[in-house]
Amino acid sequence: MSATQTRPAGTGSHVTRRTTGPPRGRRRLAKAVHFLTFGAPGLLVYLAFVLIPIAMTVRNSFTNRNPANPPTQWVGLRNYTRLLQDSDVTGALSNTVIVTAIVTATANVLGLAIALLLDRRGWLYNMLRSVFFTPVVLSSVVVSVIWQAILADDGLLDSALRSLGVAHPPGWLSDPDLALYSVAFIITWQVLGFCVVVYLAGLAGVPAELLEAAEIDGAGRQARFRHVTWPMLAPALTINTVMLLITGFKAYDQVQVITNGGPGNGTTSTIAFQVVQTTFTGNHIGYGSAMATLMLVIIAAISVLALRVLQRREVTM
Repeated sequence: MSATQTRPAGTGSHVTRRTTGPPRGRRRLAKAVHFLTFGAPGLLVYLAFVLIPIAMTVRNSFTNRNPANPPTQWVGLRNYTRLLQDSDVTGALSNTVIVTAIVTATANVLGLAIALLLDRRGWLYNMLRSVFFTPVVLSSVVVSVIWQAILADDGLLDSALRSLGVAHPPGWLSDPDLALYSVAFIITWQVLGFCVVVYLAGLAGVPAELLEAAEIDGAGRQARFRHVTWPMLAPALTINTVMLLITGFKAYDQVQVITNGGPGNGTTSTIAFQVVQTTFTGNHIGYGSAMATLMLVIIAAISVLALRVLQRREVTM
């Protein structure tokens, strides 16, 4: 409880001094205990499963660690210079960039279009929202198995095309010119529902008064979308773009299950797939760790750059 004390001043008036609560040292101690009680467990989990593994990976990247070929020696930057000359790594990085670009652009455009169509009231639209979001909660392995059965040479899609008179349907997964785009399509299909939900949340935050005022001023549907709705969706665009960039760059499950990096020699191999193959299948932990560190740096740099550019756009709009 607070106590109020008064003492006479030189002018005959009274000066009030209020003392509140415990001393500052005890308050700091209470805050520290509070943090240790509620924050420390989560911090320890983050430290054990994120920060420490990252530190160990970076350390291993400067060695030639290979359990099948001891001893482990310090090699400095040799693994990183080797990365720049490895055609498998540069090819996987190129494939990853293509997949990421397709997933980011396509999922954003289709997600916004579907969100605009579903931004209505009624049980039908509520059901359709659930339908579009269902792939997001499915395992990537399950989604990959389903689409492998659909897109295989003897799968459902090619069988349907043959029944319609197409003698030689495309090899969606066996044609080197199509396989990478098929994988990108499958990833886009799975993450599309997430983009739809984020854009629907952004559309729900657009003030109806602004749309009504623009309509009264004579703005048509396209003008209202361009000058009112689209600027208000800037935060949703930022969230979706950053999440899609990360999703594209860490694509692994779909490649492993559907194509195993083929057809051919690394046609659909991504950088994440190459990291797993090098580290765990080939036992080249040092070289694989350098590859993983490079992947981490690229993802972090692209994410930070995208956040800065898109957040600056939010302010200017």
